[in-house]
Amino acid sequence: MPEGHVLHRLAREFNARYRGVDLEVSSPQGRFDASPIAASRLEGAMAAGKHLFLTFSTGDIVYVHLGLIGSLRFEPTDHVWGQIRLRVNNGREAANLRGPQFCRYLSPFQVEEILARTGEDPLRADADPQRVWDKVHASRRPIGSLLMDQRLFAGVGNIYRAEPLFRLGISPFLPGCDLQRDQFEALWADLVELMNYGVEHGRIDTVRPEHLPEAMGRDPRADDHGGEVYVYRRAGEPCHVCFSPIAVRQMEGRNLFWCPRCQPT
Repeated sequence: MPEGHVLHRLAREFNARYRGVDLEVSSPQGRFDASPIAASRLEGAMAAGKHLFLTFSTGDIVYVHLGLIGSLRFEPTDHVWGQIRLRVNNGREAANLRGPQFCRYLSPFQVEEILARTGEDPLRADADPQRVWDKVHASRRPIGSLLMDQRLFAGVGNIYRAEPLFRLGISPFLPGCDLQRDQFEALWADLVELMNYGVEHGRIDTVRPEHLPEAMGRDPRADDHGGEVYVYRRAGEPCHVCFSPIAVRQMEGRNLFWCPRCQPT
């Protein structure tokens, strides 16, 4: 499932490419009724966690959640392939949405309902980490579980769970109530830094300069997800810092990766 930086990057691109211009909006697949916004303008796009909201000049708000297999690509106007649920065409290129979990109209009240149950997003200027700390500090759930809770850390997924914990030497099995305040503040700051990098560059890179391939004389990472990482999807491979094998275990229905030596329990 795409992590939060992907949705923020999409919102930024929508605003840059489509806001304020005449649009042709359609659903080639036919599973979304685009007629209310067929000839409209985009007033603005906004992301919160893994949610994307598109507000049109008609007053209609389209809510998109990509889910596990969804994709939203900016493509030439003649690229009409696959099952396109929503197509937003500005005459030069089209934003094509395929395979989302949700693509539907919402009222302003329904948008507020979603935002109210969404946690604090490290990529939003209005995020309040104090609210997250209060809940984390009161919980006995492990921090590796809490980080995946979208009611707390909005937009954080499996990669942004594993990598900051490694970078800070925090065990994913540490109960939230045992996490120190300075550890939480460092964790939040690292999420802000890494996720903003993801927005700017369109990929996740978490490895510090001294552990990059050219610095260590190792091969670059070969993975469909791209980016240089410390532990994510590296089970059994040597840690870039201590060279111990990276471990893996299921937590919250997803594979959790960590270094037992660098992140002792």
